[in-house]
Amino acid sequence: MKAAVGRTPTSAVPVAAWGAVISMALCVAVLIASEFMPVSLLSPIAAELGVSEGRAGQAISISGIFAVVTSILVAGLTRRLDRRLVLASFSLILVISGTIVTFAPNYLVLMIGRALLGIAIGGFWSMSTSIVMRLVPENSVPKGLAMLNAGNAIAATIAAPLGSLLGSYIGWRGAFFAVVPLALLALVWQWISLPSLPPRCNEGSPNVFRLLLRPPVAIGMVSIMLLFIGQFALFTYLRPFLETVTSVSIPTLSLLLLLMGLAGVAGTTIVSHSLQKRLFVILAAIPLIMAIIALGLIAFGSSSTITAILLIGWGLFSTAAPVGWGTWLSRTMPDDTEAGGGLQVATIQLAITLGASIGGVLFDGSGWWTTFLFAAVLLVGSFIFAIAAWRFTRR
Repeated sequence: MKAAVGRTPTSAVPVAAWGAVISMALCVAVLIASEFMPVSLLSPIAAELGVSEGRAGQAISISGIFAVVTSILVAGLTRRLDRRLVLASFSLILVISGTIVTFAPNYLVLMIGRALLGIAIGGFWSMSTSIVMRLVPENSVPKGLAMLNAGNAIAATIAAPLGSLLGSYIGWRGAFFAVVPLALLALVWQWISLPSLPPRCNEGSPNVFRLLLRPPVAIGMVSIMLLFIGQFALFTYLRPFLETVTSVSIPTLSLLLLLMGLAGVAGTTIVSHSLQKRLFVILAAIPLIMAIIALGLIAFGSSSTITAILLIGWGLFSTAAPVGWGTWLSRTMPDDTEAGGGLQVATIQLAITLGASIGGVLFDGSGWWTTFLFAAVLLVGSFIFAIAAWRFTRR
């Protein structure tokens, strides 16, 4: 009987398996960079295509909507296909999406390209945990997930400023096209490094919602939902907060965002080494610390020094959260990781949309501090439900 991919009798990790994980991390970086690139390019996009900036901003929300739908359906639609082929297909869709957006002659074609990006995001992320579990030994899964989230952290940090920089030199179309060669590289690298990953016969039903009938899963998903609503209610409006309350310059703002991203990379590395023995301690501690940071920003937001320290702490812990919950998924649903991954991605994408939307309403209607307080309350709720998930798991 052949050994499982990524596992040998001596538990050594084949070089090819880690190469595949790195290729996935590159693809994640391109996905996230593509998702958030429009943030700094709305004005030129709107001007050239003849639409309002509000309509141009829907290029971000439509990718989120299609990511939610795809993450719910992907396990069922692809259950008979080799996972290597499935992952490569989503990478190919990413390449096609970037090309369509680059050459979009009008708003409708632009939105089609962004919808395809949502499909790639939802499908790729849904499969990522289950595929990493098959590429590396069990005790290396947190490390593999940390590598994926390191790509996430770097891309989320540089997407907006890089888009703005490239847009000023080569236009918004050139900025979008700049990620296409990287997407092609990720696609080719995956095809070379990923082994054949036939569908597993022990995978459960592709219906993701049946998983919510399990109390630990349902409680864990509530904790994830509250965590990401709180996180993005605050994070989405950091720039206006820093410009109006902390009164930082644009170069300082860019430096703070960069430091947050670097802290996030460090956080994923640190947390990945502690998840084997302290999983639920970390899952509970992260939102609680983030809530304290949110309250600290309310109290000391006018101090640039204290704000910088708090935001570096925010980056350190917030970026590590997906690594922890990905590890939780691999332990709680070892035979349902594809359906579980779909449910988790749908929950996160929906939470990001809700957080940004509700946070914006509060920001405009009642002031920035209500948005930050709202985030703190939800993060405390995530902390409470993480503890509840731990207690149910122990039963």
